[in-house]
Amino acid sequence: MQNKFRMPAEWEPQAATWVSWPHNEETWPDNLAEAQAEFVAFVKAVAQVQPVCVLAGVSGSAARSQAENALAGTANVTLIEIETNDAWARDYAPTFVISSREDSPSDSLVAINWFYNAWGGKYPPFDADQLVAEKVASLLRIECVSPPLCFEGGAIEINESGLLLCTRSCAFDPNRNPDISQLAVEAIFADCLGARHTVWLSGDAIEGDDTDGHIDQLARFTDESTIVYAWCNDETDPQFAGLKKNLDDLTIGLAEAWQGEFRLIPLPIPAAIEMSERRVPASYCNFLICNERVIVPQFGDARTDEFAMQVLTELFPTREVVGLNSVNLSVGLGSFHCLSQQMPQTK
Repeated sequence: MQNKFRMPAEWEPQAATWVSWPHNEETWPDNLAEAQAEFVAFVKAVAQVQPVCVLAGVSGSAARSQAENALAGTANVTLIEIETNDAWARDYAPTFVISSREDSPSDSLVAINWFYNAWGGKYPPFDADQLVAEKVASLLRIECVSPPLCFEGGAIEINESGLLLCTRSCAFDPNRNPDISQLAVEAIFADCLGARHTVWLSGDAIEGDDTDGHIDQLARFTDESTIVYAWCNDETDPQFAGLKKNLDDLTIGLAEAWQGEFRLIPLPIPAAIEMSERRVPASYCNFLICNERVIVPQFGDARTDEFAMQVLTELFPTREVVGLNSVNLSVGLGSFHCLSQQMPQTK
């Protein structure tokens, strides 16, 4: 009997969305309350179309009380008593996959538990976050698989056919995986995610991005053959060269790895945002796909905010595209996709 794992594309049917209540004052040193307000608006927008599970901390904790007060009475929201260090559920919560067994007519849900060290040990402590995937798997009573790879959920993007996008700057970061080969990483992607081909981008390009270049800030599938990518039109911008290199990598990699044509559509980044003495990494690629909606970050640049909404509305004709303010959340160096992890629906 052989298990075959497959990570569904984000637009495939979902059973729920998992998020973590933002409570870390070091992540939002000057605007935690404002970030929490944006997070609540985000959760409520998702909960209008599907269940949301919020990792809200243990009973009696300050984080739990904040979440209870902010989300009280919100339909479709369940508070989960699991402690976290920070809010970036995309990276430490399980990457959910589907397992098909040769002897079973139905599929089952499996939790992939990447080894998590806060993007190369940047932000200790992260001990509670390291335990989240196993705790969620135990709560759901599903299998938990722990690959030999230090990695994060925001570093992978995949379509229904098993074409996976990733960045070298994350997978081969010496503070994550100092001695691993590309073949070994691709074998893990194949075994755990059902990846058939991997297209490698250089990665690190957006200023302020402390993940070393997560793919969900750089390039995202919107359907089987369409990819939107972060772009900068100003050749004098310090981000231009890195984004251009990623586009070149994407174009060449698709030509080498995949049969058929792809549409590559730019999502220009907004004007620079400086808050809390840091450059905010702002990318419209950090949208979240839900069953009936697409939640798109807005950064207060009217020109690029509107353009991103227009592009994504055209690319998701069967879903409502909702733009929500993310400036305060992004001070924590991420946005809606970084804050969430989809759980696919099993048959």
